[in-house]
Amino acid sequence: MHDTNNAVAGQSRPGGQGATSQDDATTTFLFAVVLTLGTGATDVAVFTRLGDVFASVMTGNLVLLGLAAERLSATLATNTLVAFAGYVAGVAAGVRLVPAGQLPRWRMHRAVPALLVELVLLAGFTVGWELTGTRPHDGSQLALLAVAAAAMGTQSAAARALSSRVSTTYLTGTLTTVVAALVTRDARRVQWREAAQVLALAGGAAAGGLVLATAPVALPALPIAAILLVIAVIAALER
Repeated sequence: MHDTNNAVAGQSRPGGQGATSQDDATTTFLFAVVLTLGTGATDVAVFTRLGDVFASVMTGNLVLLGLAAERLSATLATNTLVAFAGYVAGVAAGVRLVPAGQLPRWRMHRAVPALLVELVLLAGFTVGWELTGTRPHDGSQLALLAVAAAAMGTQSAAARALSSRVSTTYLTGTLTTVVAALVTRDARRVQWREAAQVLALAGGAAAGGLVLATAPVALPALPIAAILLVIAVIAALER
């Protein structure tokens, strides 16, 4: 009887095996989907208005850097390097705020510091976006590009704090896993979750494109809303 009681207690307390860990995994997945929606919208804004580069896809930017060398385009090279530097700075800052293993795995509030930094960065991005009429040029373009990329970097650090298996910015590996599972008829539950994340990126980009075409001043509200929602839910869960 004593062993049975201990087993039940292990399922109900934080860090135990069973329903609690499943609930935590589901919650983390939902957070990742929401943040990925914001990533898609941010990349649309950056790519279309800030120099044909990405805020979150650094491998894509490295390819564009090679293209810039082939075309002898100083502008494209500068844009890719600024985006890369901003992202690296954001990751470095975020990881310092939420180092891996700092808190038990089930403590989701460990991601909040990096999310708050991202929120501040996106707030600054929003101010610059509005002041430049959503079409920044020259120095303002590079500044906003660096800020947006840094925001995506801190978001990556926050996702890393939630789970080592979660990414909200680089999803090529996720897409590969999904396709491999479908081809091999191994469509486990986790694969469908990852497929939902890939769809979230596309959905966020589509939403960003729609807002950009109809009300571009409102575009930064999409990633900001995603971050605020995740922070609010984490705060509610902690209470």
